[in-house]
Amino acid sequence: MKFMKLGSKPDTFQSDGKFVKYAVSDLDSDVTIIVDEVTFYLHKFPLLSKSNRMQRLVFQASEETTDEITILDIPGGHKAFEVCAKFCYGMTVTLNAYNITAVRCAAEYLEMTEDADRGNLIYKIEVFLNSGIFRSWKDSIIMLQTTKSLLPWSEDLKLVGRCIDSVSAKILVDPETITWSYTHNRKLSGPDTIVEYHREKREENVIPKDWWVEDVCELEIDMFKRVMSAVKSSGRMNNGGIGEALRYYVARWLPESMESLTSEASSNKHLVETVVFLLPRVNRAMSYSACSFLLKLLKVSILVGVDEMVKEDLVENVSLKLHEASVKDLLIHEVELVHRIVDKFMADEKRVSEDDRYKEFVLGNGILLSVGRLIDAYLAHNRNLTHSSFIELSELIPESARPIHDGLYKAIDTFLKEHPELTKSEKKRLCGLMDVRKLTSDASTHAAQNERLPLRVVVQVLYFEQLRANHSPVGSVAASSHSPLPPVKKTEEKVEEEATKKKVELSKKSRGSKSTRSGGGAQLMPSRSRRIFEKIWPGKGESSYKSSEVSSGSSQSPPAKSSSSSSRRRRHSIS
Repeated sequence: MKFMKLGSKPDTFQSDGKFVKYAVSDLDSDVTIIVDEVTFYLHKFPLLSKSNRMQRLVFQASEETTDEITILDIPGGHKAFEVCAKFCYGMTVTLNAYNITAVRCAAEYLEMTEDADRGNLIYKIEVFLNSGIFRSWKDSIIMLQTTKSLLPWSEDLKLVGRCIDSVSAKILVDPETITWSYTHNRKLSGPDTIVEYHREKREENVIPKDWWVEDVCELEIDMFKRVMSAVKSSGRMNNGGIGEALRYYVARWLPESMESLTSEASSNKHLVETVVFLLPRVNRAMSYSACSFLLKLLKVSILVGVDEMVKEDLVENVSLKLHEASVKDLLIHEVELVHRIVDKFMADEKRVSEDDRYKEFVLGNGILLSVGRLIDAYLAHNRNLTHSSFIELSELIPESARPIHDGLYKAIDTFLKEHPELTKSEKKRLCGLMDVRKLTSDASTHAAQNERLPLRVVVQVLYFEQLRANHSPVGSVAASSHSPLPPVKKTEEKVEEEATKKKVELSKKSRGSKSTRSGGGAQLMPSRSRRIFEKIWPGKGESSYKSSEVSSGSSQSPPAKSSSSSSRRRRHSIS
């Protein structure tokens, strides 16, 4: 830390109790000055030789036939006045980053200028500021911290602006040219350890680009805002550094407990609003604020009651980074807010022009797929969803974001398990979100034996599994992507043949080849499958299933007219 000593005489100021101070001298005190609650017994000559204001105050006191002067509004209070008084006596005083702002403001108040005496206090302080304080990184930070309590004097004297200029200029220098010490302990094992990086250690420690973050984050929020605004306006700092500073500042100053957060809602609200104001405004591909940080900040903003415009601004920023979010981050918010975020994300997708889409084709496609997987996982993990909110949120995701519907199937299955009270129509509406043609083999196998799914969905799954089995790997892709959904009113013989074959295959997979060789077809079929077939084809028992299994590969004789008529009646009753 830089410091400057002024004067050469020994300090002879002494105290008589807590509120009385006097200068030891052979001469008696001839003026009494009261500053705040402290009384100073001093001498007129040294004070009048350095201070124009003291000359006027002493003259006014003499006209009122009193030697007592009261000063109530001096910046820095009695401590700053004492330093100025000692300077007038020629006593040794020490100036540093902690007291120089107060002494400079007090000297201005007392008018200790060059026209009162050459080489006066204001001149000497200005020399020290330019040659010492503003050349030091940490001294500039410390001095800036002290200016808050001395407003508006520190602002009017441009001390605040000069500190900000000094700090911001040093932030923007090339890290390789740094010769001063700074605080950087975020990557150390000991969280409270402070490491000072010096020139001689530069070979051992590579200076990080965000070396300045921790020191700047010690500033009060208004000063922090002004420093960051100056850095942003320069256009020379990348958004990654600004985002890191904002993240660290929130972690440094926002309380973790809910009680502390709400008990100091006013100050925390101001902090959150300032951080949101400073967030970089960039497009999706170049946003550097982590989505996890933004979502937590959004949660805090709701708790402390920030303005609606601030929340909307945060929602906009979150939507830019939604593809980087995790399910855990989304679960801390209400589903209505998640719906708003996803809606903004999709609206932004639609606003992208053809030129922009061409430039960001690869990135955009990956982002859309990531959001699709994220929302499917969110639907599967959120236990507070209603039937309508599940459907509305799922329908926000376009088909292009879901080339595979395994995630959506898992979410639907979980919802059905959590809500067994759903009606048939509600289950039908829910399962209508899913395209069974886009299920993988594993998901189809699970769905075919899922007792929670409606019968219609199970039949569709079996139908398309049969199509996959009958086509080559290349052909199966085309079949699963472009084949129409099977009609519900299919002929009994065709459905029976397809479903029977698939059920036998599924049973073989689940029970093994040994049981397949030893048991009959009816024993291989799971109970769920038997119930499905009994519902579809009432009156047919296990013997019918066995005969179908045996003769599935051979040609069948045309059915009799009465049998055909009976079959039509049964189909009519099913539909």
